Amino acid sequence: MKVLVSDKMADEAVAVLKDAGHDVSCDEVDAKTLVEVVGNYDALMVRSRTKATDEVVRAGAKGNLKVIGRAGIGVDNIDIKVAGELGIPVVNSPTGATASVAELAIGHMLVLARNIMKADHAMKRGEWIKKQCKGSELGGKVLGLIGCGNIGRKTAEYARLFGMSVIGFDPFLDCEMLGSCNIEKVEDLSELMSRSDFISMHIPHTDDTHHIVDEQMLKSMKKSAFLVNCARGGTVDEAALFKALSESWIAGAALDVFESEPLGESPLLGLDNIVLTPHIGANTKEGQIRAGTVCADQMNLVLAGKDPEFCVNKKFLK
Repeated sequence: MKVLVSDKMADEAVAVLKDAGHDVSCDEVDAKTLVEVVGNYDALMVRSRTKATDEVVRAGAKGNLKVIGRAGIGVDNIDIKVAGELGIPVVNSPTGATASVAELAIGHMLVLARNIMKADHAMKRGEWIKKQCKGSELGGKVLGLIGCGNIGRKTAEYARLFGMSVIGFDPFLDCEMLGSCNIEKVEDLSELMSRSDFISMHIPHTDDTHHIVDEQMLKSMKKSAFLVNCARGGTVDEAALFKALSESWIAGAALDVFESEPLGESPLLGLDNIVLTPHIGANTKEGQIRAGTVCADQMNLVLAGKDPEFCVNKKFLK
């Protein structure tokens, strides 16, 4: 069958598709061209650049399109509802970047706790500010997880190696399940915010999670606490976060994701108690290979008439 890979993809992922006997075309087409050609293919594989909009999905459904694969976990660039209603499964690779994102979250915590960015910038200015860079250890601190899925649980696993205790807020997981991962379930988000020394976010951006960390939640945090978001932009109210950081409600924050990407102009750029990275959580060699190969495996299952393990629009499929 014919497969269009419209974003840069790991060679190993393309090989998985080719080894299954498919005719694979790698072409980073623009949005207009995608609408024109997508119906010529049985499968479309994307990362985050390509937008499989309503128009794209409908054009594909009028032709041969049988499956859309997202080499990653987030599917906000794909109209999964319309795809489901038109009988097109959308598959992803939720386990591909788990370790990569969790490692970045821990890395951000270390950078914040030990004032690494402040020390680095001072050294490059020729300044020796040892006394001003007194930090704290992760050991003995409480890590609060907002979202305890694959990445959240992996972050907890790494955090415990540093001697942290972990609490978690996740309305979809029960106490027994979280307890088996040594995560104490907290029913109320404001309680988690007030108890944690570090808060790490691992949730998608939906109507329910939009600005879930708002001014009220930031005010409930300890003044010595840090907020880390390597999940999705829009889950943190950035205007409220700027206020919290500039007025010292909290000690600091680290963001890898933003309400609008690329970030562009933002008052956050003028603060020295925030660490910013350009959405690199899943951007490791290993993570990209896993994300691509897992997605390709899922697409192969659909094209072979089998049920995929990771179908994100199952409830919409007709």
